[in-house]
Amino acid sequence: MATIDWIILICTLCFIVIYGVWKTRGSKNVKDYILGNNEARWWTVGLSVMATQASAITFLSTPGQAFHDGMGFVQFYFGLPLAMIVICMVFIPIYHNLKVYTAYEFLENRFDLKTRSLAAILFLIQRGLAAGITIFAPSIILSAVLGWDLKTLNLIIGVLVIIYTVSGGTKAVNVTQKQQMFVIMTGMFVAFYLIMSYLPSDITFSKALKIAGANEKLNILDFSVDTHSRYTFWSGITGGFFLAMAYFGTDQSQVQRYLSGKSIRESQLGLIFNGLLKVPMQFFILLVGVMVFVFYQFNRSPLNFNPAATQAVHNSVHADAYHELESQFATLETEKKRAQHRFAAALEIKEYNATMQAKDRIMAINQQENAYRNKAKEIIKQANTKSETNDKDYVFIHFILNHLPKGLIGLLLAVILSAAMSSTASELNALGTISTMDLYKRRHKEARTDEHYVKASKWFTFLWGIIAILFANFGTLVENLIQLVNIIGSIFYGNVLGIFLIAFFIKFIKGNAVFWAAVITQLIVILLYYFTIHIYDSGDEKLGYLWLNFIGCALVILLATLFQTTGKLSQRSTI
Repeated sequence: MATIDWIILICTLCFIVIYGVWKTRGSKNVKDYILGNNEARWWTVGLSVMATQASAITFLSTPGQAFHDGMGFVQFYFGLPLAMIVICMVFIPIYHNLKVYTAYEFLENRFDLKTRSLAAILFLIQRGLAAGITIFAPSIILSAVLGWDLKTLNLIIGVLVIIYTVSGGTKAVNVTQKQQMFVIMTGMFVAFYLIMSYLPSDITFSKALKIAGANEKLNILDFSVDTHSRYTFWSGITGGFFLAMAYFGTDQSQVQRYLSGKSIRESQLGLIFNGLLKVPMQFFILLVGVMVFVFYQFNRSPLNFNPAATQAVHNSVHADAYHELESQFATLETEKKRAQHRFAAALEIKEYNATMQAKDRIMAINQQENAYRNKAKEIIKQANTKSETNDKDYVFIHFILNHLPKGLIGLLLAVILSAAMSSTASELNALGTISTMDLYKRRHKEARTDEHYVKASKWFTFLWGIIAILFANFGTLVENLIQLVNIIGSIFYGNVLGIFLIAFFIKFIKGNAVFWAAVITQLIVILLYYFTIHIYDSGDEKLGYLWLNFIGCALVILLATLFQTTGKLSQRSTI
């Protein structure tokens, strides 16, 4: 990276940290520290909710997802706008009217303390893991750029986030996320513009889309009812709906964003704002990834986008075999470029037979290219069994580092790191709040001052920051980071959502029945995940992970109803 890139990157990150600390200095009471004194307007709520979800994983991993698998991932978000409507109508009024600090306070009012504690603990487990992943994701980037040790980078990034999150609480998270979203979207639009400008002069945006379509990257809608497929229209509308409703309605990292709203209406407008913009934003980010794919149809790409893996194999006894494969791959890429130009020319003259012949040739080249890339992974594994061969998360960063002009590299890195800091800050803020209000304060017999609980929240936030850094040090790419964080959520979210739906709508079910139903459901979902998804490769798994959200929600409702109606484990609870 050039000096100007370092200047832009460091100045952007330092500004966000310093601004967050300065803007929110002096929070002395619990309401101010946890709820930002309920001063947030709808645009702040909406941007904060969006920034919390749009972590570095979104901007690091989503383009790589589109590069390899196309636009189908956008179906994951189809249930989100519907979930926003339900949350605005049901969740927000209840939370605001009860004047709760956390979503789980409501569960004690409706059921009992142990149900509240169980939901809080499930949140702490899954969100603690997710916080580690959101720190680990940008560490990958800087590791590729600087060659620094991942553990050192996890520590640096984690400490930066801890500084302003501990200092200013919810208000610090909210005010910094507005700046972060501005940096994020500016950077992504600049990247898209530059990708298009780098394409050959005869390749218009329309032709670029047709080239992507010929390579099966624009298959957006899949109406099949195959539960083996991860992303279909039906899994998005059902599993995606339940996941979004659980995430935005019961996950404290999101609930805390709109609990800080100035009124019920401001919070509702903020969520509707997010619901209207989230799907188009994800569509655009995926489109950036598809255009990166089109760019590499006319420009050289590496056999494997992970620079550390490539370097390791080049320094091994398998270097000659890998060089030979790279030579064959380079020849294929030359032929691929010619085939893409022939396809574009056939489109220009609108000759059907020529177009189909060119498309068939492209498909054949794609199959051969995939074979070369799989062979490269085998050689990399032979060179070093610890090398990460899955390179989806490196695609976009490879393009940034190798093809963007000086200055813009720093901006795009600032985009991804800003997203990481934004999401991680929300998570640590929520983890500290839950630990203080749902576990520590609820079990504290003696009355303490607001200042005491503010200090406790800061210490818990700091502690969870350290835990997140430790989790990050055990990070792995597994398949794809954006899928990994959603898989973790899907294991827990359906169960927690079911508890809340029982609390809202099924009044005859009491605390003991729902508690044991939730415990049993969580065990079943974990086992279901292990035996139908975890032990299989992504192409062979027996159940798409999005269905876990629906299954967990339906199962806890069914079991709780069964326990209550049969008299098993039922009890009277305080309402």
